[in-house]
Amino acid sequence: MRSWQLGTVLFSFHRPMKNLLRLLPFLTAALSFASSALAQDLSGLSGITITPLNPGPDSEVIHDFKSGITIATNGVVVVQGTTKLTADTIRLNAQTGEAFAEGNVTLERDASLWRGERLEYNFQSNEIQAEKFRIGTGPLFAAGQQFRASPTNNTYTATNSFFTSDDLADPAYRIRARGLKLIPGKLIEARNATVYAGNVPVLFFPFLSRRLESHPNFFVFTPAYRSLYGPYLLGSYHWTWNTNLTTVLNLDYRQKRGVGFGPDVNYDLGRWGKGSFSFYYLRDQDPDVDPSGVPIQSDREHLNFSHQTTLRTNLTAKVVVRQHSDAQFERDFFESEYRSNPQPASYMEMNQDWPNFNLNVLAIPQLNDFFQTIERLPDIKLTGFRQQLGVSPFFYEGENSAGYFRFQSAEGSLTNDYAAVRGDTFHQLLLPQTLLGWLNVTPRVGGRMTHYGETDGAGSTRGEQNRAVFNTGAEVSFKASRTWPGARNRLLDADGFRHIIQPSFNYAFVPSPSKAPRELPQFDTEIPSLRLLPIDYPDFNSIDSIDSQNAVRLTLHNKIQTKRRGEVENLLDWRLAVDWRLDPRRDQGTFSDFYSDLDLKPRSWLVLNSELRYAVEEGHLQMANHQATLEPNSVWALSLGHRYFRENPYYGLTSGNNLIHSSLLYRFNENWAGRITHHYEARDGLLEEQYYTLYRDLRSWTSALTLRIRDQRVRPTDFTIAITFSLKAFPRFEVNEERNKHNLLFGG
Repeated sequence: MRSWQLGTVLFSFHRPMKNLLRLLPFLTAALSFASSALAQDLSGLSGITITPLNPGPDSEVIHDFKSGITIATNGVVVVQGTTKLTADTIRLNAQTGEAFAEGNVTLERDASLWRGERLEYNFQSNEIQAEKFRIGTGPLFAAGQQFRASPTNNTYTATNSFFTSDDLADPAYRIRARGLKLIPGKLIEARNATVYAGNVPVLFFPFLSRRLESHPNFFVFTPAYRSLYGPYLLGSYHWTWNTNLTTVLNLDYRQKRGVGFGPDVNYDLGRWGKGSFSFYYLRDQDPDVDPSGVPIQSDREHLNFSHQTTLRTNLTAKVVVRQHSDAQFERDFFESEYRSNPQPASYMEMNQDWPNFNLNVLAIPQLNDFFQTIERLPDIKLTGFRQQLGVSPFFYEGENSAGYFRFQSAEGSLTNDYAAVRGDTFHQLLLPQTLLGWLNVTPRVGGRMTHYGETDGAGSTRGEQNRAVFNTGAEVSFKASRTWPGARNRLLDADGFRHIIQPSFNYAFVPSPSKAPRELPQFDTEIPSLRLLPIDYPDFNSIDSIDSQNAVRLTLHNKIQTKRRGEVENLLDWRLAVDWRLDPRRDQGTFSDFYSDLDLKPRSWLVLNSELRYAVEEGHLQMANHQATLEPNSVWALSLGHRYFRENPYYGLTSGNNLIHSSLLYRFNENWAGRITHHYEARDGLLEEQYYTLYRDLRSWTSALTLRIRDQRVRPTDFTIAITFSLKAFPRFEVNEERNKHNLLFGG
């Protein structure tokens, strides 16, 4: 560089310099001063960063301290929050916030994308001006001249422009206008507008206005065929009364099953809360038989109601009602709901929150007598969160509850019903300590007293009882980390590494309670789980199943992180856990099953997940769940998985499971794509489910033709084929929702 101008700093790398070692101290000081001065001068633009797109000898950033102007060339990106401006050359005024960008300009802001050759943007006022532009702001795409965006009223204006809702380079239709006004997501107005079909003008409007919100009233149809239904048509009419009330009227016809109908209502009453109501009725012409062998009645219906409200600050109330005519109604006609919750419960709940306490009142009645239910009429619980006792080093936590509980067996069950009053109080003291500046030690000691009233029920002879429980223990943990900031790996797309390791030792000791679980009525009982249950209180909340315990839970959490595209990502996240029982009960071994949860992301487009449960003493695998997801580009994506459960009657797995599942999405071109999904049960070599979906881009619409083949073993094979349509501007499903819930493509 030949000369320096007063008040100007130039960063340039286009000429080699002689005697670099002699000038190194001077350059270091100068660059340090320049960097700090530049950061200070740009302080008026909160959180702004300037980064070269092509770092190298031709990259150049010049800053003038007097005027506060920065000029960057040869490709640069300026970022402020969620706003990103990219161009070949950018001239930025730190005092006014004005940025002038030229050459391959792209501006990303508020889910909108602008492109052009020259653009002016103000980082302070968010105003935009462009001579020629292209913009994408869902659900519209537009281009034109003399474009301006005003942040005060969120309005875009342009002249000599066109717009379309087609997301293709050659749209099927477009509207040219002399003047254009756009309020994203709300309204578009055009003056002297001509509608083109391809390149042919077909209509002219002196003034054209169109609202961009979802249309308040519309129909949705799903024509299909299913071997259990015959040909069927699911229809619904959606009616938006206002922002606080929407209704849906469902009217369905299934050739073998009959006509089904009912309303769905969603409402918002403001301060009085919001909720939903739905009712559906069908007189089933072929109701089949319940798996228990009980015939299903022809009159079938369900009623769902929920309402929640905030009565005052930190006081909420919620009511949920789920009433069904039979246990198989959701399975037969609302499969997505059945898979997410096969036994929905009805309840009423109130919650009052304070900084250190919570009061919960819960009532659960048995509305569906074909579902086993623990009725709570009601269950009142006061919870004290972990909190410091004054200025002492001790912390306290506790729970106090009282209620009337009733075990209601499912209809036809041979189990006797019983009921009792129960009162429970639990209190615990903790002393968290940090030793040597890095070792966390938290000893604890607590006690519980539970009172059971006389048990009512057929064959019950239990009178009033009291049970006392003492517990103590300690948790020891520490966290260590090491970084390698200069390490890079192309294979892993990694820029630097950080390793975090966190071992933990949780000791829990509970001597034999004054009453064994077999002597007590079981309401909150330990439910068999494929996951590791808590060993300390109050996290272990199966109050009636509390038994002696003398064990140490050993856990190890490993995490390896790296930087990708300037953001921190977990390259590896691995948790290991096992319980070492120092004094096992008769029904226990010395070691519990060994658990491993692993998430591995070797590339941003490759994710591997693994869950394992291994029986240490028996020497066999209890459970395995593996998943690999590959999305290397926009052309194809692949998902492979394996789920294994060993036969174990204790968990209700009388036949075990060894499922292999796969899903492949491939885009043939911009108009066509296909997806294949298989569920293969290796235990008996049966392809249980097959899904084949063909997607078609219809410009403003998308359609999906789906075939499902389901082998039901003891029942005839179930075939289903359906076609669905969705507007791109107002999609029927959320992104990838139908990929995870295939049944949505069949209307249920």
